[in-house]
Amino acid sequence: MQDWTVPVLVTALPVAVLVLVVAAARSRSRTRREVEAARAETAALQAQLDELERRVGRSEERRAAEAGDPEFLITDLGREPEEAAPTPQIGGALFTDIVLRETVVKTASLAHGVRRALDPETRNRIRFEMRREVRRARKQRRVDTRQAVREWEARQRAGLDEEGSAA
Repeated sequence: MQDWTVPVLVTALPVAVLVLVVAAARSRSRTRREVEAARAETAALQAQLDELERRVGRSEERRAAEAGDPEFLITDLGREPEEAAPTPQIGGALFTDIVLRETVVKTASLAHGVRRALDPETRNRIRFEMRREVRRARKQRRVDTRQAVREWEARQRAGLDEEGSAA
């Protein structure tokens, strides 16, 4: 081992750790700022939604009082919601687990298919079938060509027979 490798490693390792710590701290602070901004935006949107719901509720009440016939009401905006079955909520960890499992299954399936397609037995079987198909097609072309020649010769003879009998 050379004499300079140990001091370089001893110096490079703490520098690398320091760089990683600084990068993690910056990333964490950036994430924190983004989360705070998202929360502020969510609060502003919630306030707007509350205001819109309040307006729609008042206008719906006025319309219902004026019309008196709620059977022609197209939307139920502003009304009290009926009891609906709660939708099942899954946690972030379960969602991640489901996505990862699905990805792993798809990747494993693809790998298995590629491995099977590149298997020597499969390639030999494909080569054999291709050769057999080429031979069959060649033989069929020869039969078709012979048949076409026979039909052409028969038409030629029929044409000569008609010319010879007319002369």
